[in-house]
Amino acid sequence: MYLPPQFNSKNKSDAAEVMRANPFASLISVDDVGLPFVSHIPLHLEERGADHVLLGHVAKANPHWRYLQARPQAVVTFMGPHAYLSPSVYPDLTRVPTWNYLAVHCTVQASLIEDPIAKDALLKKLIADHEPAYAEQWRGLGDEFAHKMLAGIVGFELRVIELQCKLKINQHRPESFDAMRALYASGNDNERALATWMDRLAITTQRPNGDG
Repeated sequence: MYLPPQFNSKNKSDAAEVMRANPFASLISVDDVGLPFVSHIPLHLEERGADHVLLGHVAKANPHWRYLQARPQAVVTFMGPHAYLSPSVYPDLTRVPTWNYLAVHCTVQASLIEDPIAKDALLKKLIADHEPAYAEQWRGLGDEFAHKMLAGIVGFELRVIELQCKLKINQHRPESFDAMRALYASGNDNERALATWMDRLAITTQRPNGDG
């Protein structure tokens, strides 16, 4: 993605936070005729030492797993909070609107998980992310039902081999900081999340110009 230096976070913990808070990702591969093929799926992030690994699955009827098998390199994108920014936050009128957002792009190397025990372990990690209490219900459904459900999916590990983290919150326009922070802090969920990130990044100093 287009990544001006003032928005380029090299801090892996920033990327991990965006991914964990916004786990519904876009997995992008190349299909058999050379076109992008996209699946929208929740992913579980694991940090294994210095490495990041994403775990997920698709329905067996979804051809995406076959594309991963044939061409294991793919891209995963995560979109964090995003919001419109009015030019009213500036002290002068010679400004234009923009859009602020957080995004993470990962280049990944895929490996399939087809063993039922490994797939069950993968599902339990996703359950733990989103509804830990459901784990007991899943166990209580019985082996026959579980095997039937597991046979209907193909799991995968996506090892992150390149990571880009874009935090675009008008860092290069310090003259707008106070008004933008106040505007976002009183806004919707996305805007309040951006205000929290502004506090985290302590955007207070002038940086090189750029938009995107």
